[in-house]
Amino acid sequence: MPKSSSKDRDFVTVARRVVEHAIGEHLDGTPLEKEVDERSPRAVKAGQLGGLKGGKARAKKLSSSRRRAIARKAAATRWKSEN
Repeated sequence: MPKSSSKDRDFVTVARRVVEHAIGEHLDGTPLEKEVDERSPRAVKAGQLGGLKGGKARAKKLSSSRRRAIARKAAATRWKSEN
């Protein structure tokens, strides 16, 4: 993902990029450049594997009372009033 710079904060520039991305081409009709994924495919695969087994391993390690406490805290946060 490209790093943002101070010139990206201009509303007109951002709006133009959004429109161009939505239509898939520049406003002058030329096609958009393809974004290159610079991540290593091997690292991406390793991250996916870790993510797939991480939650199950954590759940197995936690006691039922600790899991319940985490669930209660999550529910309280979800339903907390924003006033």
